[in-house]
Amino acid sequence: MPLAFKRLLIGTPLATAQAKHERLAKIPALAIFCSDAISSVAYGPEEVRIFLALAGTAALSLSVPVAVAITLLIGVVSTSYWQTIHAYPSGGGAYTVARENLGTLPGLMAGASLLVGYVVTVAVSVAAGVAALTSAFPVLYPARVWIGISCVAFLAVVNLRGLRETARIFAVPTYWFITGIFLVMAAGAAHLWRGEPVPDFPPMDPSGLAPLTTLLVLRAFSSGCTAMTGIEAVANCVQAFKPPEAKNAGITLVWMASILGIMVMGLTYLSDAFHLVPRVGETLVSQLAGQTLGRGWLYLGVQASTMVILLLGANTCYGGFPMLSSLLAKDGYLPRQFASLGDRLVYSNGILILSGVSMMLLVAFQGDTHSLIPLYALGVFISFTLSQFGMVVRWTRLRQRHWRHHAAVNLIGALVTATVVAVVGFTRFAEGGWMVIVVIPVLVLMFYTIRRHYVAMTRQIDVYGYRPPKLGRHPVVVLVGGMNRGVIAALTYARAISPNVTALTVDLDSTSTARLQMRWDEWAPDVPLVVLDSPYRSVIQPILQYIDQMEKQRDGDYMTIILPEFVPARWWQHLLHNQTALLIKAALLFRRGKVAISIPYHLGS
Repeated sequence: MPLAFKRLLIGTPLATAQAKHERLAKIPALAIFCSDAISSVAYGPEEVRIFLALAGTAALSLSVPVAVAITLLIGVVSTSYWQTIHAYPSGGGAYTVARENLGTLPGLMAGASLLVGYVVTVAVSVAAGVAALTSAFPVLYPARVWIGISCVAFLAVVNLRGLRETARIFAVPTYWFITGIFLVMAAGAAHLWRGEPVPDFPPMDPSGLAPLTTLLVLRAFSSGCTAMTGIEAVANCVQAFKPPEAKNAGITLVWMASILGIMVMGLTYLSDAFHLVPRVGETLVSQLAGQTLGRGWLYLGVQASTMVILLLGANTCYGGFPMLSSLLAKDGYLPRQFASLGDRLVYSNGILILSGVSMMLLVAFQGDTHSLIPLYALGVFISFTLSQFGMVVRWTRLRQRHWRHHAAVNLIGALVTATVVAVVGFTRFAEGGWMVIVVIPVLVLMFYTIRRHYVAMTRQIDVYGYRPPKLGRHPVVVLVGGMNRGVIAALTYARAISPNVTALTVDLDSTSTARLQMRWDEWAPDVPLVVLDSPYRSVIQPILQYIDQMEKQRDGDYMTIILPEFVPARWWQHLLHNQTALLIKAALLFRRGKVAISIPYHLGS
């Protein structure tokens, strides 16, 4: 993109020395790395009651025990990641823990699972936010996909501007939502404490009810566990915190887990106390806010904050995905470009890939939240499970103080999250969960393939036992399209690097070729000009054939092909010139011993 437009979008570059100043304190970090987990309370408790309601209103009383189980699991997983932060202060989360304690394959599975989870989370969060918007303004429904793509593009641009600017933008919506939910819970608690009446359960048709089974309760539990997605982001991004990094990251994680647990329990308890039943067209948060705050401006503020936080909840993934992909790249399992910091000291390539794949999901599933939900949480919980089993192995191996207690906590968490994986995988396999199960092994295979390439390349370019190439009087070929200043500059350069120079032109127009031959002796009498026939008007093929014939005659290990190129002053003027030189260089790139050199001749405006 033009430089001025790029600077307008993402700002001026930051020096590497400014990296420490771009790190985050705890309060802004909570807004960036915890918005996904915190925003999920807008639909996590509702998912529990949706499944329990299939068995009738009496089954809804189980929503509180299920919420207690989810809250306990939040505590266990958060404790595990708190321990991970202090054990691995360089970051990496589930990938680092699983790789170092369980082996390379489990580590790559954890990494792949998290990458998939981050991508799907962006798509689900944006789709849910857009759904809230189109519910309020139905006229926008046909444009939902384009609205979702625009939201992802906005998130990408904001995150490309750097962590500090992202924190400034997202802190207000995150804390606005937290304040709104706590206000709803406080109003609901006051309503119950004063003994004010609550509505009765709406009547339900008993003929359409399902039996209350253990599997149904497990499905409700696993669906409610979507409130935990994003809980690992802090552990993945420890190095984004101000020093002391591990301490600040650990405190932020405790804050997030506490807020998340209180909101899950509070919303679930009040939903049960107010006899709320999930219904089409209005969320439980909306029903509860309406019951406790009325339908005035406070209610509208809560709804607005919910819509905004759902749209922006995907921002957590913009911290986790680029950081995790940079770790995989540094270990040689992803292209090295993912480990490079961009102009604003963020991993720009990871941000762009995350945005692009998320946009593709929104297009493929037409921005439908319910179609995307089966892909949701499965990948993240696989990484949770592997991470906690890895921590169990670590405690057992090191046997530090209170290691049995720590290992027991991680083992319980691993078994519970493994149960969630099994339930979600079994109940939602046919609904689209199979895609995640297929994609993760494909990604792991890709990781191994990339790693194998880097290992082979390192072995091949190592200088041990290497014989330097023989240059000799290596031949130089100058490609000529006519007699002009650019060609004369290229011939001058060719004579400077070798006495063995040949000029090459392709006869596409006999008149132009004859004019070139007439002028050749005037400007380059010492360089032979070879004219190649091309009955089918191809330029590249005759040149490549002639170069292959010269292969047997060359003296040394290299042959140099020089291409005179005109460089216009304006970017749009490139469109007025053919790209033959670029195509020739691309063809020569894969031919051993061929060196292609462009000699630019810069044109004025």
